[in-house]
Amino acid sequence: MSLKHAILGFLSVAPMTGYTLRKNMDASVVHFWPADQTQIYRTLSKLVDDGLVDVQVIHQDGKPDQREHHILPEGLAELETWLTSPPAYVPAREAFLVRVFFSGRLPPEQIHRLLEERAAEAHKLLEVLRRVEQEMRTRLTGQQISLAQRLRLATLANGIIHAQAEVDWIADTHRHLRDQ
Repeated sequence: MSLKHAILGFLSVAPMTGYTLRKNMDASVVHFWPADQTQIYRTLSKLVDDGLVDVQVIHQDGKPDQREHHILPEGLAELETWLTSPPAYVPAREAFLVRVFFSGRLPPEQIHRLLEERAAEAHKLLEVLRRVEQEMRTRLTGQQISLAQRLRLATLANGIIHAQAEVDWIADTHRHLRDQ
C-alpha cells in the first residue's frame, strides 16, 4: 500500500484540504499508517499531476486561499482497483525486535530496561486506542451503525489486540528471563 491509496480513501469520503486531510488521518489511521505533513502534500500534488484528484481554490476574505482536493472518477477507479486486488504480504520491519534479537550481549538489567520502555509505549498506545474506541462508540450510541463505521471499529479492535499482545509478550519475556 502507498500513502496514495490512503489519501484517495479519505477523499472518497469527502473533499478535503491538506490540513483537514492531515487532521482526519491523525484522528484515525495514524496508529497503523502514519504520514507527516510533507508526505501528505507531496502525495496530493502527485495525485493531481496523475489526474486522480482535482483542486478547487476557495477564496476567503482576509485569509489565505484554501486548496480543497476532490477525488476524480479516475481516482475512484484507482481506489477500487486497489481495494479489490489481493492483499500482498509485506513483512514488517520492527527495529525493536532486532534490538531484542541481539540484546543478549547486554547485561540483564539493560535488557529488562529495554523491555520495560517498550512495555510503557505499548501501554500508552493501548490507552489511546481504547479511548478512541470508547469515544467512537459513545458518538454512535443510539444510531444505526453503518458498514463503514463497523469496519473502522474493526481496525481499532485490531490495534487494541496487537498492543495487548505486545504487552503480554513483554511480560512473558520478562518472566522467562527472570527464570534463568
